[in-house]
Amino acid sequence: MESILLFSRAQLRNEKNLTANLANLSAIIALYMEDLNWAGFYLMNEGELVLGPFQGKPACNRIAIGSGVCGTAVAEGKTQRVDDVLALDNHIACDAASRSELVVPIRQDGEILGVLDLDSPSLARFTDLEQSAMEELVRLLEETL
Repeated sequence: MESILLFSRAQLRNEKNLTANLANLSAIIALYMEDLNWAGFYLMNEGELVLGPFQGKPACNRIAIGSGVCGTAVAEGKTQRVDDVLALDNHIACDAASRSELVVPIRQDGEILGVLDLDSPSLARFTDLEQSAMEELVRLLEETL
């Protein structure tokens, strides 16, 4: 986790463009975090989440607020860590191989701008330490907004 935060700090220190930062952060996460099948961002646009920069298979273009893990993170305004996404009634299966998910809201001026979304093909993939590290990464990103 320290490598992810180290490289993320360096990226964010030298660049203020949101698209460039999201693209490189998703690449850093995909490179240094094992057992992921998707790492990327969704951004709020006209009341729904719209696909942003990511690493992985093609994904759902739009997600309604309150739908799936990403939409729930926005609706509740807090991180969602789901050990088994198939146990959720409202899970959105963009990739049928995904079994666990971690989603962290991103805020700008107190409003949710989007989410960081990580998927894994393994059950209960994400730990407390990884959740804390991804929340810290999002805080670093928020400082550039």
